[in-house]
Amino acid sequence: MTLRVTNTLTGEREAFEPQDSDSVLLYYCGLTTSDPAHLGHARGWVHVDVMHRWLEHLGYDVRHVENFTDVNEKIVARVGEDGESEADVARTYVQQVIRDMRSLNLLRADVYPRVSEHVPQIVELIERLIERGYAYEVSGSVYFDVTAFDEYGKLSNQDPEELDAQGDPDERSEKRNPTDFALWKANGVDPDAIADHQHEGADPPAAACETAQTWDSPWGEGRPGWHIECSAMSTTHLDDTIDIHVGGQDLVFPHHENEIAQSEAATGQQFARYWLHVGLLETSEEKMSSSLGNFSTVAEFVGEHGPNVARTFLLSTAYHSRATYSTETVAEARERWERLKTGHRRAVEAADSVDAHTTVEDGTLRETVATVREAFTAAMNDDFNTREATTALLDLTGAVNRHVDDHDEYDYVGLRRAIETFEHLGESVLGLDFGGEGGGDVRVATELADLILTVREREREAGNYERADELRDELEALGATVEDTDDGPVARFD
Repeated sequence: MTLRVTNTLTGEREAFEPQDSDSVLLYYCGLTTSDPAHLGHARGWVHVDVMHRWLEHLGYDVRHVENFTDVNEKIVARVGEDGESEADVARTYVQQVIRDMRSLNLLRADVYPRVSEHVPQIVELIERLIERGYAYEVSGSVYFDVTAFDEYGKLSNQDPEELDAQGDPDERSEKRNPTDFALWKANGVDPDAIADHQHEGADPPAAACETAQTWDSPWGEGRPGWHIECSAMSTTHLDDTIDIHVGGQDLVFPHHENEIAQSEAATGQQFARYWLHVGLLETSEEKMSSSLGNFSTVAEFVGEHGPNVARTFLLSTAYHSRATYSTETVAEARERWERLKTGHRRAVEAADSVDAHTTVEDGTLRETVATVREAFTAAMNDDFNTREATTALLDLTGAVNRHVDDHDEYDYVGLRRAIETFEHLGESVLGLDFGGEGGGDVRVATELADLILTVREREREAGNYERADELRDELEALGATVEDTDDGPVARFD
């Protein structure tokens, strides 16, 4: 069965055909590093991770790029609270995001480009747009001329003449058209632009803005606009045309619409062949977001429930559908994970027992294994339908339980095939870990490790270096890696 995906660009579910029959170029719009990552962000990460895994399962060589937006007014608004400059704040949150990603058992992307590292490529791309007549400079800022790109609006199905103005109010007086958007912004950050985003403990707006990053350009000192960043990083690390571009549904307009316009205007090539959009995670009919303050952070959720429950929860709804965060949906995810874990455990225990025989054959078990593999494949090829794929594995749990409960002697071959199915599909594709913590409270282990590190530091301050070394050794024997950082020692459980 051929993989079919829902392409926002066409509004159709289409057969997936990459440019190269052997490889896939995949780009995901990453996080603006101004707040702790929440489950809404993690939903996108985990679904893209499973897309990556399934494409590799199908035999493709996947080149996966996901950016960090580390230049943004919202980051400046956190200066004094989480760092002494925009760069410091961004660094703090990039580090947190990386830790959160690792806690969710995500495959690593090929690269995680940051905006601050790609300003030369951004400037070069803007220069090309000016040369080709798609952009213009005003008072040190550069804007994209929406009227010059005939296909503007093709992703979001909007008429440019009916769109509201884009950008800050102070930009509108110098733009040719209200819908034109900034590619380069002159000077630094205006204190008025961050006033609404500041938290208690942050520096006053004027002081925070003095730390904002700026760069030299042909148009004067300034900063890149938001939309141009992804185009520059995508074309730098992938190609002028990529196979799959993924992002949240809330980014269809204006971000992704503008990405298409500026990328295709600059290269003359189709920017992305398939646009896949992840549905929002909602609480009480509102999307989960940092600005609304109605979120559970990734660290909090994984700390309480563990990575397996987190992944099961985030994959419990197909990526393109909206999902609900509630006590009930989390409880359902925990129950589904416990059933999967139990099915795998019972299959392993039975297969490794003296009651497993090569001469015993349970046709029903073996047939169910084959049916589950077919159903899982059909679900994943049906636009990465992770809920139905998980349901198929739950059917396998039922078959294993019936086999073990109803027989005194076990079908070793059937159980081995069941175990391989759990691990090849549940682990390698869905990213679950049947040998891991199983959804327990890992936060307790972390808190205990922090307490031991505190005692260790006190021993060192008292000159009891031998005892301090013993405490470190004991932590590492329990599976923790102790790292000495600028903020003090940290214990990590990989």
